[in-house]
Amino acid sequence: MFFWKKRKKSVEVFAPLTGRLLSLEEVPDQVFSRKMMGEGFAIDPAQGEVLAPVDGEVIHVFPTKHAIGLKTSDDIELLIHIGIDTVDLNGEGFEVFIGEGDTVKIGQKLLQFDMNRIKEQGKSLITPVVFPQSAEWKIELKASKDLHAGESLVATVGKK
Repeated sequence: MFFWKKRKKSVEVFAPLTGRLLSLEEVPDQVFSRKMMGEGFAIDPAQGEVLAPVDGEVIHVFPTKHAIGLKTSDDIELLIHIGIDTVDLNGEGFEVFIGEGDTVKIGQKLLQFDMNRIKEQGKSLITPVVFPQSAEWKIELKASKDLHAGESLVATVGKK
């Protein structure tokens, strides 16, 4: 008898925003910088457009439009949280193009945000991208500092 060992498959995660890659430790919010929400990375955006970083399903769109949760077919969940303390803006300056339950493809436009309006309100634009169930997954960062939304490979994620 022959047995084939199933290879561990990893999922490629592309940049959801164009901008500069940061470590989570550089996020000006302890919930993210201390990795209480999970492992991941952050982006200091150069443009106010968020694209799907993975193929998957939209599992959550926050009512304040500042954050989106996605889940891949491999059950990898990720959260894109636009800015810091942007929940206080109650959705002002954000426009969402998808809804919960939608299937999305890498590079598909998820939302856009008004960078100037967010800055005028004294909020940071730094956007954490975290994997809430990261204890189950191995996350390997692959990117350089300059990212292009939908094009730059940022990380691979696979089972530990």
